[in-house]
Amino acid sequence: MTSEATTLLATRDPVLPGQTVVVIGGSAGIGLETARRARTEGAELILAARDAGRLERAAQELGARSSSAFDATDADALGRFFDDLPAPVDHVVVTAAGAYYAPLQEVDFEQAQREVDGHLWLPIRVARHAVGKVRMGGTLLFVGGTAARRPGVGMTVAGALTVALPTLVGNLALEVAPIRVNLIAAGFVDTPLSARLLGDQLNARRDELRATLPVRRVIGPEDIAALAVHLMANTALTGGTYDIDGGQQLV
Repeated sequence: MTSEATTLLATRDPVLPGQTVVVIGGSAGIGLETARRARTEGAELILAARDAGRLERAAQELGARSSSAFDATDADALGRFFDDLPAPVDHVVVTAAGAYYAPLQEVDFEQAQREVDGHLWLPIRVARHAVGKVRMGGTLLFVGGTAARRPGVGMTVAGALTVALPTLVGNLALEVAPIRVNLIAAGFVDTPLSARLLGDQLNARRDELRATLPVRRVIGPEDIAALAVHLMANTALTGGTYDIDGGQQLV
């Protein structure tokens, strides 16, 4: 979080006082930054992630009420997690799904199935478990992407899942109303995962985005976190997909 944002937060009342935010995928990157921002806004945190070590460090840093290490695409483990949640909670944020790019002839069907589980079945299962656990007017918030909206070689799996998510979220918003359901669709975000994927090409990619994006800067996890908190706090918003990419799709 920038010093300017920190100063602004210190001069106004928090927007999530006393609320409980569950972050699945909350040990790193966008999930961790969203948890951090929610905590700054007065929320209590329950964190879940696959990596137990990172999760423990995040929970200690943020003073989380509790944490649970498991694979969110494991239906049984996810069910046990929701069964153990104190009720009601106010918001559930899911940032656990990644993206899978491969030319058709190189598709690993086991990996592709894991992506289907993470992008489609996971939101459906979370929505089903949320009924009776998330208070009326609370939020289910999923994080997806924008990069695979345009057809291209290697985009078969990622593209299908990217365009499916907004429709899924709209339907879930009707199914579990008055719980609200929204989707954040992010472009390139400067996270540790991006750094691992790009390796020594990271700085070149940052320079390219600074030169070409209409906002003339690289989008960071703190930008996604600010939007996530707004979607939690604004009770008029449901069934929507909110792009945040600095204008990347325009260029």
